[in-house]
Amino acid sequence: MPEVSDITENEKWLVSCTLQERYDFDVELHIADSEIRLRPSDRTLTDCPIFYWEVDECHFVIMKTGDQKYRCMFYYRLYQQMGTGIPEYDNLSECVVSLLQVQSDHEAKERGDL
Repeated sequence: MPEVSDITENEKWLVSCTLQERYDFDVELHIADSEIRLRPSDRTLTDCPIFYWEVDECHFVIMKTGDQKYRCMFYYRLYQQMGTGIPEYDNLSECVVSLLQVQSDHEAKERGDL
């Protein structure tokens, strides 16, 4: 089973700064682990470190799936999981910004602003 390296201080800083810039307040950022399939054909799960935060009842997750590889999603309820449409990013900054933008667009659409 492949091993995914832990989240680095630089990665934590990048996500924290991006969230601060987006929300203009400190967001409580959690680091955890999750077991996921790295490929749909995998029979075994791989431990991957994740970023997790919550803002206004929306939950956000970014999974580190390898060196410079990230997946992301947001959800309001477990059955309402949404992503950006990009299966995996090779740039954490792009991953975070895209996730925040897609979630913001989703909320605007739900309000009828789009």
